[in-house]
Amino acid sequence: MTSVIDTGTATTRTSNSRRSFMKQAIAAGAVGVGYSLFADATSVLAQGQTPSTLSAGDAALLRFAAAAEILETDFWLQYNELGGIQDSEVPGGTGNPTYTAKLQVLDSDFSQYIHDNTDDEISHFTFLNAYLESKGATPVNLDQFRTLPGSKATGSSGQPRLTNLMQLTVDTSWWTRYRSSDNNPDLDPNFNFPQAIPDLSKGQFTAIPRTDADLTPDAHIQAIANTAGFHMPTIEQGGTSLYPALAQRASSVEVLRILISIGPTETMHFQTWQDKAGNAPPVTDPTNGLTFPDLNSPPFGGEMFQTNLIMPEPCPFLSRSLPKCSIIRPTQTTGIAMNVVNFLTAMGLFMGQSPQFFAMLKSLAADADAATRQCTS
Repeated sequence: MTSVIDTGTATTRTSNSRRSFMKQAIAAGAVGVGYSLFADATSVLAQGQTPSTLSAGDAALLRFAAAAEILETDFWLQYNELGGIQDSEVPGGTGNPTYTAKLQVLDSDFSQYIHDNTDDEISHFTFLNAYLESKGATPVNLDQFRTLPGSKATGSSGQPRLTNLMQLTVDTSWWTRYRSSDNNPDLDPNFNFPQAIPDLSKGQFTAIPRTDADLTPDAHIQAIANTAGFHMPTIEQGGTSLYPALAQRASSVEVLRILISIGPTETMHFQTWQDKAGNAPPVTDPTNGLTFPDLNSPPFGGEMFQTNLIMPEPCPFLSRSLPKCSIIRPTQTTGIAMNVVNFLTAMGLFMGQSPQFFAMLKSLAADADAATRQCTS
């Protein structure tokens, strides 16, 4: 297959085009949600080359990945507006000093990490959509669903959103799943891995200040920052599994290359945020009882909860007749896209979205799950 992305000229000019796209999109108030401003990037990517046709399955895999990255970009922009670094790469807000200070309790570089994670997700969806267009395939556009209200706290841009960070139910079982040496969800789909923060899985909690009223009392805004600290790795561990699972269905070597190149970036995000979550201070929110325990003390503690263990414990892989292996988990490909949709929906990330939004997302997932790997020359 003739590559349309391997030349140094194309790489450099596409990168410049993405920066240009970002500035235009910010001005248009449509960052992270569409592709209508991609014409320049697409023409540069394909300039002087004849695009090859993607199989329907490969196009479906990339479209689902693009949709996931658009959704990720939407909520990472919300985090960056309030607690990250606002600059020409990731503009859009003015920052919230109180919230930012509470995030920095988890790590002094928290704001920089939010900024860089946001920039990465922007690059992922812009590249995936531009690549689809360069091959004559339909990209993903979620503009019509950008209707949810965001934070009204100081620092927010006030733009309408695709995602809701203010009514989250966060499954933190990934914490113990990656520390378990005996169980793997691919081999033990019915095993219940213990939650790191049990309360987060039982209610609906905000990960950003909804208004300036959330900036006090002190324990309340710290609990909000802690919620963000655990929500971030929860999302990124999903992406860590998604890309290798999708890659197993790719037919084109180039599409396989795209998926296995973006996937490790999501893994880097996951490990970074997992490390920061471990620094969340024990606190109980006086407004709702949400409790963040000391994970290094009883009834927690031990290797399953120890906060400085951030590398995957070797576990059974493929078969228990084989030696244990340190791996990304899960990577079972059957139904992976729909599982991601169900996971994000159960989290409350789409609270308030329309039936049409869910129908489109499920359609993209069904197409991706229907893709089958085919032999190509």
